[in-house]
Amino acid sequence: MKDTLQKQGYDVLWEIDGANVVSAFENYSPDICVLDIMLPNIDGYSLCRSIRGMFPQLPVIFLTAKTETHDILKGFESGGTDYVRKPFSIEELIARIENQLKLGKRYSPQTNEDSVASIGTFIFEPASYELRSPARIIKLSNRDMQVLRMLYANRNRITPRKDLLLTIWGDDSYFNSRILDVYIRKLRGYFLSDPSVEIITLKGNGYIFRVS
Repeated sequence: MKDTLQKQGYDVLWEIDGANVVSAFENYSPDICVLDIMLPNIDGYSLCRSIRGMFPQLPVIFLTAKTETHDILKGFESGGTDYVRKPFSIEELIARIENQLKLGKRYSPQTNEDSVASIGTFIFEPASYELRSPARIIKLSNRDMQVLRMLYANRNRITPRKDLLLTIWGDDSYFNSRILDVYIRKLRGYFLSDPSVEIITLKGNGYIFRVS
């Protein structure tokens, strides 16, 4: 895989031992991370959380032989932005790498979409992946931020569910639809302390991010 990616023009830093990855990143700033879940000395979920702390906006693609839905959900909860199930083709992996890199550019900190915004009693700072309330600072995952940003950009209007899935995940499959449900529940939990902020589900249509 490393050889093929290099032949395609990618600069690849390859680490076999998960325990060496964080220290390697002290001298290497990646554009994307392709991460196995089953690694020696540290599992991919824990490693992803550490990487997310260093690079909040870094896309992380999980490679996994685990096929259960809860395993994939755990990967997204730990900060992953995409997954590839084994066995896979190198063509599929490259397509997913390119998709994640394009999404990163689309939501780069240079765009106006990363302006600080007031949402009720909260302050949303997309560039730093933070949602601030008077009581606490919530560190957002990459997916949290992408979903919230789309909802906020379309606040008080309908955001079609299909638009969220196609823009953020690249397809509107049933599995990705389940993943979106997880992030909607998470965002609702973040805003529980402020009744002026509400995410309303329109069954079969989408969501209204209501800010009064």
